[in-house]
Amino acid sequence: MSDEMVATRASETTNGSAQQVDVAVVGAGFAGLYLLHRLRKAGLTAVALDTANDVGGTWYWNRYPGARCDIQTIDYSYTFDPELESAWTWSEKYATQPEILRYLGFVADRYDLRRDIRFGTKVTSATWDDKTARWELATDNGAPVSCRFYIMATGCLSAPKPPEIEGVKDFKGDIYFTSRWPHDEVKLAGKRVAVIGTGSSAIQSIPVIAEQASQLTVFQRTPNFALPAHNGPAPQDRATLLNSDRAAYREQARWSLTGVPYPQQTAVSWQLSEDERRERFEKAWAAGDLVYILTQLWADQGTDTAGNALLADMIREKIRGIVKDPETAAALSPHDHPFGAKRPCLDTNYYATYNRPNVTLVNLRQEPISAITATAIKTGKRTFDVDVIVFATGFDAMTGAITAIHPIKGRGGKSIADVWAHGPQTYLGLTVAGFPNLFLITGPGSPSVLSNMAVSIEQHVDWVVDRLSALREAGFTAMEATETAQDGWQRHMADCATLTLHRLANTWYTGANVPGKPQGVMPYTGGVGPYRSICNEIVDQGMLGFRLTGANGAAQCNDGEIVRLQPDVRLVLNMLADMKLPPLESFGAQGARDFIAQFNAQRPAGRPVGEVADGTLPGNDGPLPYRLYRPATPGPHPIVVYFHGGGWVLGDEQSDDPFCRDMCRRTGMIVVSVGYRHAPEHRFPTAAEDGYAATRWVADHAAELGGKAGPLLVAGWSAGGNVAAVTCQLARDRGGPEIAGQLLVCPVTDCTFDRPSYNDNATGYFLTRSLMYWFWDIYCSPADRTDPRVSPIRGKLAGLPPAYIVTCEFDPLRDEGIAYGDALAAAGVPVEQLKAHGHFHSSFTMVDVVITGVNGRVAMAKALRRFAGLPEEIGQDEAARNVPPREMNAAAG
Repeated sequence: MSDEMVATRASETTNGSAQQVDVAVVGAGFAGLYLLHRLRKAGLTAVALDTANDVGGTWYWNRYPGARCDIQTIDYSYTFDPELESAWTWSEKYATQPEILRYLGFVADRYDLRRDIRFGTKVTSATWDDKTARWELATDNGAPVSCRFYIMATGCLSAPKPPEIEGVKDFKGDIYFTSRWPHDEVKLAGKRVAVIGTGSSAIQSIPVIAEQASQLTVFQRTPNFALPAHNGPAPQDRATLLNSDRAAYREQARWSLTGVPYPQQTAVSWQLSEDERRERFEKAWAAGDLVYILTQLWADQGTDTAGNALLADMIREKIRGIVKDPETAAALSPHDHPFGAKRPCLDTNYYATYNRPNVTLVNLRQEPISAITATAIKTGKRTFDVDVIVFATGFDAMTGAITAIHPIKGRGGKSIADVWAHGPQTYLGLTVAGFPNLFLITGPGSPSVLSNMAVSIEQHVDWVVDRLSALREAGFTAMEATETAQDGWQRHMADCATLTLHRLANTWYTGANVPGKPQGVMPYTGGVGPYRSICNEIVDQGMLGFRLTGANGAAQCNDGEIVRLQPDVRLVLNMLADMKLPPLESFGAQGARDFIAQFNAQRPAGRPVGEVADGTLPGNDGPLPYRLYRPATPGPHPIVVYFHGGGWVLGDEQSDDPFCRDMCRRTGMIVVSVGYRHAPEHRFPTAAEDGYAATRWVADHAAELGGKAGPLLVAGWSAGGNVAAVTCQLARDRGGPEIAGQLLVCPVTDCTFDRPSYNDNATGYFLTRSLMYWFWDIYCSPADRTDPRVSPIRGKLAGLPPAYIVTCEFDPLRDEGIAYGDALAAAGVPVEQLKAHGHFHSSFTMVDVVITGVNGRVAMAKALRRFAGLPEEIGQDEAARNVPPREMNAAAG
């Protein structure tokens, strides 16, 4: 809109009183426009306010040279109206800023949205009035606004970050910001230009500026990974997939992890040969698709440093192959963050631009800027005469557009800036406790910038407008998140962050780009689809975590936490629930064994170790199979005798293979996994006696196995934890062997079922109360169940080796494991307990499926090393030697 039209619209709304609406929206970009459309369809009056003179939001302001989206435009589009999709055709795979702006203008015209937008208007304050249950907004242009609901559709990258360099005001040449590029043409031909920063906007603009300027000097503090966009027409395969079934394509995007319909990758890096990894990488490099290269190479690229290093090394190799000057190539190659932990950029000839004779890179790590004068930029080594400075220094991301634009005061006059002084606190990234009827579209705590924003915006808008309609129908006028729900969401956010490598980088995702800003991973890292399902669950559970209020004291509060499980545990359990399996006990013993064997075969293989060897040893009454895992380091090594889980009925020496490999790698010890005999063929006390006999044999043959002479360690999970605990008692009572320590993971320790965890976790967590009844009935008659060889908590506990006991929050066996640890400590046995929040019975043995179990497994390995008299941490030399040849490349990255 022209300035004259904006001024006319403002004067029309100035009549001395506040403009009364149901909903006020700040922002007229992707989110603001869709909000107006949905609110109007819901019968709610609304006004949008925007400081710009027309629609576009981020794309109105970000018009620097080379500005494009980095999600393919067939995905970066509205999907709410199939007719709209048919009415607009994108000209390129990655649309330019002018085309995206035209698209948003087309949408505004198609749905006649401008009539509800006040352009050129800034909200200067927003205050909640408890008496009227309304938000009162002051503006700098036209009438104030009074609204029932206040929605921030301000975008995540819309508050520019000011430069942090002394002397900027002294510069006499032209200064531009990529975040606020002039709307009139900027002529750079024949000029000496400096670009400060190498983030997304710089990487896109530098090649274009280099073609115009007589000299371009790029000042880089932190290099970023960039990938070729290979822009052009929309890829035919994607277009065909979309057009063949548009509804299915869009629905798949909504439930995907990123908002783009790619499947979840399952192959892990160490399962692939070097040639296979190279083939996948070259395909991704040629595809020019950011989401593809971030998600489709191997499953551990975003969660494991070694898997990530393989990919990062190949990108650095590409940089060296493109940039001719080795010193420049080295400076452009990131080494300070994992690939993907900081948003990579799509580029067109970015690295090749540094081969131009008129382009110079200044590495600010080696020569920081010392001053900006009237005509130059000085470092400690050189002076660069410049006519133009372009600051590509980014944004106060995610929170800046909420806290820095205007004061927002909620219940009791609390300022959101004060409430967020130590970092943003939200429920779902949508609401904030203490701020009734305030909604944030793609705010901190939602998938937001880690997703296809178009998909996330539509999901947020639909959820919010549907809730407003439901409030009206139920007779309520206000909704507000509870502190309990918000605190629980922050814990879930932290749990999700441990799954990814984002926590290892200083980026705008974490607020590290703004001096003094509290740091933490701000976007939700659990994925678009899982987030959508959580939002739906909140509604299904009666608005869990919200307090609803209305006229005449009407109130409803359904307090609680929506997610208590670890995010990957939740995914595993949802997958099992979707399979709709009959109870495991209904299969019968052999059928259950066959099912578990089939299930285990589909799990990712464990990491390679130095050597894996199978053998047999004499048990209490016949041979027992074992599998030995030996580190790659020279021996002799301490030995851990390990007993698998399975309720004394299921499993074998191979069934916990990934866990045994993990312990071998993390401890630098030999792990001998023993296949003891099972019920119903071999009932109590067979498993106990086999465990003791195997431990005694391993002790007697330690040297032959490559182990150190002296005390052993024992470990076990579930029923195997029971066997390990019983073995320690038998070894003490029968004169050996000497055991230095015991690791008991979710152990069975007692025959009673009256502890709270049996009721709290009776169903829904794979190991159920009825399954435990079944295991006990098959293995042991009621008359024998108080025998310490099956209920070790009922035995003599003094004089046992030190113990490390792991229990999981969502496990029927939780309380008896804790009780056993407490009883050992009361008997004078040194005990440490790990009570794993959000985990279930199988968490720690599902290596590389339940990634949030890593910290627990690290703690277990440290405990075993302490028991063996070794330093907790494996030394660097030992760690380097403890990698098989095939893994050396991964470790070196």
